[in-house]
Amino acid sequence: MLDIRYIREHVDLIKKGAVDKGIRPDIIDELLTIDTSLRELKTTVEDQRAEQNATAKKISQLEGAEREKAIAAMQGSKEDFKQQEQELKGLEERFQKLMLQIPSPALDRVPVGKDDQDNVEIRTWGNLPTFDFEPKDHVQLGEDLDIIDIPRGVKISGSRFYFLKNEGALLEMAVLKYTLDKLVAKGFTAFIPPVLVQYEAMMATGYFPGGEEQAYAVGSKAEREAAPEDDGLYLVGTSEVSVASYHQGEILEEKQLPLLYAGISNCFRREAGTYGKDTQGLYRIHQFQKVEQVVICKNDPEESTRLHALILANAEEVLQDFKLPYRVVDVCTGDMGQGQIYKNDIETWMPSRKNYGETHSCSTFHEFQARRLNLRYRDAEGNKSFCHTLNNTCIASPRILIPLLEIYQQKDGSVEIPEVLRPYMGGKGKIVTKEK
Repeated sequence: MLDIRYIREHVDLIKKGAVDKGIRPDIIDELLTIDTSLRELKTTVEDQRAEQNATAKKISQLEGAEREKAIAAMQGSKEDFKQQEQELKGLEERFQKLMLQIPSPALDRVPVGKDDQDNVEIRTWGNLPTFDFEPKDHVQLGEDLDIIDIPRGVKISGSRFYFLKNEGALLEMAVLKYTLDKLVAKGFTAFIPPVLVQYEAMMATGYFPGGEEQAYAVGSKAEREAAPEDDGLYLVGTSEVSVASYHQGEILEEKQLPLLYAGISNCFRREAGTYGKDTQGLYRIHQFQKVEQVVICKNDPEESTRLHALILANAEEVLQDFKLPYRVVDVCTGDMGQGQIYKNDIETWMPSRKNYGETHSCSTFHEFQARRLNLRYRDAEGNKSFCHTLNNTCIASPRILIPLLEIYQQKDGSVEIPEVLRPYMGGKGKIVTKEK
């Protein structure tokens, strides 16, 4: 959420930011019209309240017919006052709904574009693999090695579900634990957070309103439509929601900052609107696990920039440890979320796709989430400011298993395990075909 004063003073910038992100700019005009009416009506209501209080004080000193006459006159005034209060309440509700739709303008260095086709490559790492045999995709490898079972996942839960088994399950756990250990060694606090959260947490981190169709909700559809803010719980699509909300409503001390958190959790996404897209294999599924970096820091753009580089480097380092080739892109405005002001994606090479595929995202929000979370800090002089927040997918599985299996496959159908992961696999160096 943005500061309404900032919006009033930078209307053209906010409108351009909305257009660049594919959001209709006329909501800014609507917001400002309501903002003006709201401020005027607040003044009127406050004046009326003061007048009523003064009148009530005078009436208490009157007697007889004069008192009765004054009370009757006040009753008519009270009816008008009640009507104005109702109007004020309606304006405040509409104002808040519109404020939640106003996007943060992207930084000047962000490329302007419509979708991921307009993202800009800024660097690559590693050499693309070559094979002296016909390589298999991860689905075929998973079936042959008895480590992935998609048909039974679909049978049990529907499309885009799967089973990981045998070394497939162990490899996912190894990837996650290796990444978490690496972050903890760098000073991050590890979290296993709730994966069911209230509407407020989804709203505060910027996923609601607007992203409800992507979330799994607990409760009936009728209940959710009747009162979404009051209904049940929602399954998170990232532990960012829970971990960023950890200090919701708190005032931290500047000396505590930055806070470096690492959440590991199951994640759930409905993938609405992706019918027929990436349906093969483990690329776009409904349930997965992630290690998410969440950073809370002081209100300083330079500090945010430094920490963005830090958490992005952490994710790159994991891929380099796995010796997986990747590229980093600057995400364009049209491919960014409402609250993000700068974002990088890391795309890892996937032989079966003959291309890079997105495996990580790294986002800077400045005050956007903190304002919704009412998350502030106190500096040495006692001044209070809203924090800045950032987050990054340090690893997500099973998507990362696609390049791991496909790049490390061998001619005999086995798959080597990256050296750094072998201690997490009980010393196992290779996944081999099971004897029938």
